[in-house]
Amino acid sequence: MDKDTINILCKQFQLEKEVVEYVNDKEELIKEKFSRINKIKEYNQYKVISSMQNSRLSSTDFNWSSGYGYGDAGRDKTEKIYAMVFNAEDALVRPTIVSGTHAITLALAGLLRPNDEFISIVGSPYDTLQEVIGVKGNQKGTLLDYGIKYKEVPLNNGKIDVEEVIKNISEDTKLLLIQRSTGYSDRKAITIDEIEKAIKAIKSVNKDIIIMVDNCYGEFVEKREPTDIGADIMAGSLIKNPGGGLALAGGYIVGKSNLVEQVANRSTAPGLGKDCGLTFGTTRATLQGLFLAPHVVSEAIKGALLVGIVYKELGFEIVPDINDARSDIVQAVKFNSPDKVIEFCKGIQSASVVDSYVTPTPWDMPGYEDKVIMAAGGFIEGSSIELSADGPMRKPYFAYYQGGLTYEHCKLGVMKSLNNLYINDLIDKNKLTL
Repeated sequence: MDKDTINILCKQFQLEKEVVEYVNDKEELIKEKFSRINKIKEYNQYKVISSMQNSRLSSTDFNWSSGYGYGDAGRDKTEKIYAMVFNAEDALVRPTIVSGTHAITLALAGLLRPNDEFISIVGSPYDTLQEVIGVKGNQKGTLLDYGIKYKEVPLNNGKIDVEEVIKNISEDTKLLLIQRSTGYSDRKAITIDEIEKAIKAIKSVNKDIIIMVDNCYGEFVEKREPTDIGADIMAGSLIKNPGGGLALAGGYIVGKSNLVEQVANRSTAPGLGKDCGLTFGTTRATLQGLFLAPHVVSEAIKGALLVGIVYKELGFEIVPDINDARSDIVQAVKFNSPDKVIEFCKGIQSASVVDSYVTPTPWDMPGYEDKVIMAAGGFIEGSSIELSADGPMRKPYFAYYQGGLTYEHCKLGVMKSLNNLYINDLIDKNKLTL
């Protein structure tokens, strides 16, 4: 970074020079890792282009219908492209799926029946899904309300405990759920290699059991996706990785055609399935976002590495660690202090291009047991592929950083977050000048 850039950062963004120089210094420690990230990006970019070409994507596919949505060629083409990209038989991709939690809920509700059992084989799932299941909160219409049975098998030293999973499978067990990303936990994301080993071992014992992956935050982080290595069905959000920061809303489910059909019947009605449902003119943005997604994800991973090295060098515990294999875009920093989490998130918010003047505060967010602070000033509301950070107000007070459409924006977020901690005397300032 040259002097002109340092000067504009200090002047326009009210950054302390010591903070800017410290971040620049730590950035040098991770640049050698960018080459591998770029190779994964290149591979995934060609995979997306090939899928769009092989599906014969046309300019006329960006038109859309009204009413029931019969004959929406763009909708059908989008789902064909998603199936190709994720090496699946079929896909359901709709703007009316409001979140990743909604996509996962549709899949579970579409595939499970009363008295069926499903098992989370990575321990407790993300907060919002716990309310969907019915193990937390007091919501009505949960899976438990409908007579669906549930249990968990915890991870063993951060790995899927395959032997214990197999022991827990009963004659009522229909589905196993794997949450790939870290969620609000202190574990690393589950890598594709780990998922592949687990699937092979489980399927060798019970080939008919459905293995489902919550793929939120994981798309395009590696060359392979869960459906490449034996997962039967997978779900995610369009305002995370695959939307590339352009998708206005939506979610996806991809997998075996008979399973996707059941989910589609749940999303509309039996007999209607995928044949109905408007796209409301979102097809162009959805596909443009998918086209850009491999590049955007690579930028976000580089940003996550920068967050990691900056705070690790200050003595904070980070998950994943710098040399760990990464399988999602999330970088967690353990602050052991609510004040540090809050100031970190305030810094990320102040680096945003939208609502940079807003001050985030912890609040009772729907679907979460604890108050949550969220910094998310994006072009798309709630888009966590854009620069964002959040964390529940509970011990040991982790902040979870994710996203960033460009690496430069990620870097600004890191500097603003650190600057907040610096000026509020929440870090050892001497470490910035060593």
